[in-house]
Amino acid sequence: MTHGMQRRDMLRLTAAGAGLLLAGGGVHAQSGWPSRPVNLVVPFPAGGGTDAFARPLAAQFSKVTGQTLVIDNRGGAGGTVGASIAAKAAPDGYNLFMGAVHHAIAPAIYPRLDYDIEKDFIPVMLLANVPQVVVVNPRRVTQNTLQEFVAFAKRNPGKLNYASAGAGTSHHLAGELFKLQTGTFITHIPYRGAGPMLQDLIAGNVDCGFDGLGSSAQHIKAGRIKALMVAGSKRNPAFPDVPCAAEVGLPDYTVTTWYGLWAPRNTPAEALAQITEQMRKALAAEELRTIWASNGSEIPNVAGAAYGQFVHAEVQRWAGVVKASGAKLE
Repeated sequence: MTHGMQRRDMLRLTAAGAGLLLAGGGVHAQSGWPSRPVNLVVPFPAGGGTDAFARPLAAQFSKVTGQTLVIDNRGGAGGTVGASIAAKAAPDGYNLFMGAVHHAIAPAIYPRLDYDIEKDFIPVMLLANVPQVVVVNPRRVTQNTLQEFVAFAKRNPGKLNYASAGAGTSHHLAGELFKLQTGTFITHIPYRGAGPMLQDLIAGNVDCGFDGLGSSAQHIKAGRIKALMVAGSKRNPAFPDVPCAAEVGLPDYTVTTWYGLWAPRNTPAEALAQITEQMRKALAAEELRTIWASNGSEIPNVAGAAYGQFVHAEVQRWAGVVKASGAKLE
């Protein structure tokens, strides 16, 4: 074999070896998710309920993985603007969407969405489950109990108003369901997220609100707003002095604000498995569990197909509430 032939063979072997190294590096990068920062679209402004869970999750995610979970707040239209943006993001495992119960309500109340929450996303996991609470500004609403509040609303139809995080959100539907079950009329004032809604409620620009405990908890504890009732059939451990709906004559008033994680359609299965594994590690941290508990929330163990089934059931349930209440965009 000539010296030239030997050199050509060595070059071929070197190139082949480099190819194997590159291929191996690609496999490692995929299985070693995340190898770079991950973008998380939060479809409401900072300071709302989704944000109250997304930011502690991002901090814990960084501790678990060594990478940053970048919170990308994209508020507007009851969370549907952010959902639309997230649905069109690259399905590479580095774009995620943190939606909420609002996104199960939206199909029934927004007639022309440019995305489908069940077809354009892959359900990853349920992150938090927290009951709704009826909160009032103590300077504007002098009634101290839910029964007194309802009696006043009945005597003065249209005099009271309630704020929501936007038309078509769970806050809006919770208010309409409350009116339906109590036979009252309270004027709806929609905002561009729970953050702005709470700012105006605390400032005394509106009378009351129907909110998830996740965003209201700190303000209730500080006395800036007053809780009259938590939805459901039992009191919340974080607020043992606040009566539940069943205790005040509303046994069917069950409204839960849940928050969940999705990935854009066509995100690779291997990336989804890594996302689920790392998020479960973050949720298992004692620090995060303490924050969830202080917000009155539970950490559900629902992921993958079971989460998809849960979302489908919620879409059907809220479609019924929208029809029964006559709720509409304003």
